[in-house]
Amino acid sequence: MTATDTEPATTHEVVLEAEGLTKHFPVRRGLRSLFTRERKAVHAVDDLRLTLRRGRVTALVGESGSGKSTVARLLAQLYPRTSGDIRLHGETITVHGGRKFRAYCRQVQMIFQDPFASLNPVHTVRYHLTRALKIHGRDGKTSAELEDNLRQLLLRVQLTPPERYLDKFPHELSGGQRQRVSIARALGADPEVLLADEPVSMLDVSIRLGVLNLLRDLKERLNLAILYITHDIASARYFADETMVMYAGRLVEGGDSETVTQQPAHPYTRLLIESAPDPDRLDRVGDPKDAPEDEAGGEPPSLIAPPTGCRFHPRCIHAMPKCSTELPPRFELPVISGEGEHWAACWLYEEGAAK
Repeated sequence: MTATDTEPATTHEVVLEAEGLTKHFPVRRGLRSLFTRERKAVHAVDDLRLTLRRGRVTALVGESGSGKSTVARLLAQLYPRTSGDIRLHGETITVHGGRKFRAYCRQVQMIFQDPFASLNPVHTVRYHLTRALKIHGRDGKTSAELEDNLRQLLLRVQLTPPERYLDKFPHELSGGQRQRVSIARALGADPEVLLADEPVSMLDVSIRLGVLNLLRDLKERLNLAILYITHDIASARYFADETMVMYAGRLVEGGDSETVTQQPAHPYTRLLIESAPDPDRLDRVGDPKDAPEDEAGGEPPSLIAPPTGCRFHPRCIHAMPKCSTELPPRFELPVISGEGEHWAACWLYEEGAAK
């Protein structure tokens, strides 16, 4: 398949999935710890279960430090996993470089948060896109075919006319244009999965919507599976088909985006939604009578020594004694549309628990 657009039939087959995915980063031992057997580690991701399907966008939402970017790098095979399973089309995949890694990258591509940092400032757009096409064997047999494929990549990301951008350097482009070039470079491999790590957080507010609309258009035209990582749960409702909420390395809620954002079940999800800007609440700012019901104090826990049980319990106003000792499983909940699923890992939804 060349860089020209196609119109594939929309299916929702599973492309990439993770089961029990865990990543612990060992902490460098200090002088005092040299005389003990204790080995500390940062529990960045614990027991994550995630499924990416063709033609669907899955949002991974959470505050900074919750482990979202680590998940993307694990799925991209940039980090070795501590434990768990990553399956591509049902086949377990473990690569450490070389040809297997390159073959994996043809199917799973990553879009980084900062487009200026991910593009080499001394090379032109032509160089970046040509290199991507050649590495993945999609440059064509002649220079004319290569030139046509370069033009098609830029047309895909709505940089027109292509001739205006091919010989520009990254510093000559705006932030939105640089991110579109990064997306075009990822599309040069003709992937099935895009891992978008906060692709609009470094862009001006005025152009974020354009990039999200571009990714949505690519998803529909190319039948891509997209993982959209963000700290903005409002954009997840707009852009994603399903939303997973992550706190301190663990998933705490997930399901259909409309249901998760309109009927949040986990206290942490409610806190995220209350923290999002809302014009309807401007007249009530500063009024203690209208403080959000789930307003939680404190800060995220240390991931070197995370709390036992539910990791959100030290900040949760609904915490029960059980929350600090036992890890809650996923409890199935009703869905607004009647389709998909909705679940929350919270003891409030155990049968017989006080809501």
